Amino acid sequence: MSGEYQIERLGAQGDGVAATERGPVYVPFTLPGERVTAARSGDRADLLCVLEPSPLRIEPACRHFGECGGCALQHMEEGAYREWKRDRVVEALKSRCIAAEVGPLVPCPPRARRRVTLSARRTETRMLLGYNRALSHTIVDIGECPIARPEIVAALEPLRQLAKIMCNTDKAFRLTVTTTASGLDVSVHDSGRLSEKARKKASDLVLAAGFARLSLEGEVVIEPREPVVLFGEVAVLPPPGGFLQAVAAAEAAMASLVTSHLAGAKRVWDLFAGSGAFALRLARNSEVHAVESDAPSLAALDKGFRFAAGLKRVRTERRDLFVRPLLAKDLDACGGIVFDPPRAGAEAQSKQIAKSGVPLVAAVSCNPATLARDLAILIEGGYALEHVVPVDQFLWSPHVEAVALLTKKKRRR
Repeated sequence: MSGEYQIERLGAQGDGVAATERGPVYVPFTLPGERVTAARSGDRADLLCVLEPSPLRIEPACRHFGECGGCALQHMEEGAYREWKRDRVVEALKSRCIAAEVGPLVPCPPRARRRVTLSARRTETRMLLGYNRALSHTIVDIGECPIARPEIVAALEPLRQLAKIMCNTDKAFRLTVTTTASGLDVSVHDSGRLSEKARKKASDLVLAAGFARLSLEGEVVIEPREPVVLFGEVAVLPPPGGFLQAVAAAEAAMASLVTSHLAGAKRVWDLFAGSGAFALRLARNSEVHAVESDAPSLAALDKGFRFAAGLKRVRTERRDLFVRPLLAKDLDACGGIVFDPPRAGAEAQSKQIAKSGVPLVAAVSCNPATLARDLAILIEGGYALEHVVPVDQFLWSPHVEAVALLTKKKRRR
């Protein structure tokens, strides 16, 4: 049923929120202060027309905006957008009664995202390649993407052809595409069994397009060149489909905050270390113990260390910190900790850090809510929260990263 709505604020996912007698209604692609017409279904409504636009409304950067679910806020003026993202961190801290200095948002420029995950599906007439419509399994076939690196956008048609070759299913499947120093690294999942004929055709296309590597379900199909990424000055070959910070500049900004904060520590523990984005930078000045549950990522970190020059010792440990967090007595020997967990946060590990005497902690998070929870645990354990810096790594989305720097009030080793 369609009707008029007055948008009062933005919700956590970037949707406009209108108050009604039957509760809040979420209207995507709207802004506070706007009067709109929308077709309601439950607590959500599809935007039909903006009757009174906000002065903060601007022209979106992409022709797919409003249909594609990849971006939520291209229509919002840049300064207001940045302040809204920063406020997501501020409000999460307030919800836990945490008073902290929150710095300005570290911005993310367009065309900076080096890693994207595209959805693909074969139809009767063509191969779709793009992003899902918001809250839908429908794939929006894209011809441009202003958040992605130009190398990825330029390769959309070869990637579409590759998807067509790899497809052996009537369901949607995924291509994770990463820009590396050696070319694009393409990791395919859920596309079905690859025949020898299709493998040959896919390999020929990879060679012709100049891609660095193609893998299927983590197994390399062809690797003309090692897909190398740099963590500071250290070259690393990440595993197929392995975790990588989406924007290199955002990674560098977060790493700079972490390394500066932990610079005085002779021994550092990097928890949820991935392939070494923090560990290999920290090893310039400190001995590092890197802990990670994913074996291929840990192997990539170890190889990067062994082939690098000028680093202090880096030890690795495979361990699921959700199941077996490191105990306080294990941590007391180090001078600093950095942890960068998935969205679920590091509650169990934070409880052990809080009991420890580790003087310096850097907490990195992609989820303000779980970050605030973990910081509350550390503060209760005697840590002082010195500074929080929000970082925009997923441009025009509701997601925001943050780096929190803490110091133990009573330092002991």
